[in-house]
Amino acid sequence: MNRLAILFALMPMLASGQGLPFLVGGAYELTDQNGAQRTHIDPNGHAQLLFFGYANCLQICSSVLPQMADITDELATDGHIVRPIMITVDPEIDTVDTLGPALTAYHDAFVGLTGTEAELQVAYDAFSVEKEFLFDDPEYGPVYAHGSFIYLLDGDGTTLTLIPPVLSDDEIIAIISKYIG
Repeated sequence: MNRLAILFALMPMLASGQGLPFLVGGAYELTDQNGAQRTHIDPNGHAQLLFFGYANCLQICSSVLPQMADITDELATDGHIVRPIMITVDPEIDTVDTLGPALTAYHDAFVGLTGTEAELQVAYDAFSVEKEFLFDDPEYGPVYAHGSFIYLLDGDGTTLTLIPPVLSDDEIIAIISKYIG
């Protein structure tokens, strides 16, 4: 069964707030855009929206990252604080120095995480994210295929559900609200 078929099969369950039929997620320790170590646990106990991608991506990430920012703001108007987080799939491009400016352009609360290939692989394995080199773009560098879900985590870093970013902001907010509202 391909990933798209799995996504469509899971959408009613994800939208209903019934939870996941499998375990995904786990511990990781990576470096944020300020050079500080950060784990899967939010230091302030806030729910987290986690995405794997590029901070400077011109493809899917460039629509998911602003969507995460909009959702963060909309949930805040309802009194729900969530932290948007992006774990890079290309630590050569997304470094401590480049993550911050790229992500804060979307939202001041965005946390960008990078690390060594081995450190990142721990996070990829925990969230079942596969990355595959596709080609070198002459202007932007390497292009990778990678996971496309947004993961909703609680403040302790436990995965609550997967959210397909093909849903509207209102649909995503309704799903999140079932878990944190």
